Amino acid sequence: MRFLNRLHRWNAWIILILVFSGLILSIGSIRGQLGEVRVWIKEAHILIGLVLVGLLFLYLPSLSMHLKKLRERMSQKVNLGIVLILLLGWIISGIILWQFRAYPSEWVNTALVIHDFFTWVGVPYALYHTVTRLRWIKELDRKSAINEVEEQNEQLELQYGRPTITGRPVVSRRRFVNGAVGVGIVALFLPYGLRWFQQKVELSPAHLISGDTVEVNKMLPAPKPLPDSVNVIGGGASGEFRVYTVTKIPEADSKTWNFIIDGHVKRIVSWNWEQFLKFPRVVQVSDFHCVTGWSVYHNTWEGIRLSDLLVFVGVTQDASMVKFYSSDLKYTDTLTLEQAKAEDIMVAVLHDGKPIGIEYGGPVRLIVPKMYAYKSVKWLSRIEIINKEEDGYWEVRGYDRDAWIEKG
Repeated sequence: MRFLNRLHRWNAWIILILVFSGLILSIGSIRGQLGEVRVWIKEAHILIGLVLVGLLFLYLPSLSMHLKKLRERMSQKVNLGIVLILLLGWIISGIILWQFRAYPSEWVNTALVIHDFFTWVGVPYALYHTVTRLRWIKELDRKSAINEVEEQNEQLELQYGRPTITGRPVVSRRRFVNGAVGVGIVALFLPYGLRWFQQKVELSPAHLISGDTVEVNKMLPAPKPLPDSVNVIGGGASGEFRVYTVTKIPEADSKTWNFIIDGHVKRIVSWNWEQFLKFPRVVQVSDFHCVTGWSVYHNTWEGIRLSDLLVFVGVTQDASMVKFYSSDLKYTDTLTLEQAKAEDIMVAVLHDGKPIGIEYGGPVRLIVPKMYAYKSVKWLSRIEIINKEEDGYWEVRGYDRDAWIEKG
């Protein structure tokens, strides 16, 4: 039993660390501030998760003995079952997210949703389980029972000359505190949980990305979509875009917006919004995969092929890389010149026949379908052709240079 108690303590501390690190990783608004530290936190989260797997394997041989000791304690049996389900859900989905390149994107996307779901259920439950088992709360129950019995015995002794009450009160202070803690935790987590559930069930990415939110794309004139965009030849996006940014979302104004292509080129280009829209565009359907695990399928993108832009400006013989700049003046990424010539890489202006919302990288963003999304630079405003090897924002901070998507 002493061994089980030690396992319980270790498990509690590990879950606490995993919850803390997981919540940090899930907050998109602080990704930029964390920088390379975020990569370290992610690696630590994975390593500690593997320790949790080890603890579970240590516990399994003692499971039958533990159940025998709890045979008449139904509430503790239920608690044990809930904890084991939470642990297995976290571990299995976490392993798939960790080894995301070894599995199909559908598996990874589902694993992320499951991991999130178990977090929204498990964290409040673990918090409640921990708080309500603190020593001072246990003492409330004991002291409350003693005080209640003593008070009633005193009254009976005065009336009948001898005490007769030996039981416990129906509603103790501990039960009251437990209930209050439960209500408080539910009130704390419920709004965020409902918002997460609403995004999963009710809101489609077509609604989110097309400018129907507060952060609309106000560029005028609006791009006139090609017939394939109007018909949404891919059938419409399926999945949910998650908004990540390393800085404040930049504003876009068609009166001041410009698009630059310079560097090792024969012709430097600086277009305003109306000039940019005159360049021939094409339509394609592709999937969109984020390195954090989520995917959006069957996106109909309309925009300018990057290869067509490279031909238009004329790349010089000494060029070797293409560098992309976001208008937030902070985020950049690069492709080799050979990679940049791929036919499906696009400077996109429309998604599913509508302007791309500001939150999702509009008015213009890069789309690199065969690589993870940190290569698809949002709020694209400049392309520079360079003659030296250079890493992008996240590669400098520890992300893999190899951003190709490998399907299981």
